Amino acid sequence: VQLQASGGGLVRAGGSLRLSCAASGSLVSIYDMGWYRQSPGKERDLVARISKGGDTNYADSVKGRFTISRIDDKRAAYLQMNSLEPEDTAVYSCYAKIRVRWGRAENDYWGQGTEVTVSS
Repeated sequence: VQLQASGGGLVRAGGSLRLSCAASGSLVSIYDMGWYRQSPGKERDLVARISKGGDTNYADSVKGRFTISRIDDKRAAYLQMNSLEPEDTAVYSCYAKIRVRWGRAENDYWGQGTEVTVSS
């Protein structure tokens, strides 16, 4: 199983970006999906997560600006980031809790980091 991340880039403050994360390979179920981010000198923090049932959680700093969604048929999750601020500059990493076979526990899988740079 692999997670393929896409999106990110350079944007001015107030702009928008959309991150995508899609799973490929043999699996039976995807549970939580989400993104963490890490900027230089700081710890990695959860940005947003969405459960298999669609429940969402957001970091306080992004509430009202970021929206996470998923399309299970595509095995994908999306993070729409609006009203971006320079403080959002970081490497964003998507993750997913995936069960590859019934009878086995789910494991965390990670996509490659995506750089998001917001200029002032």
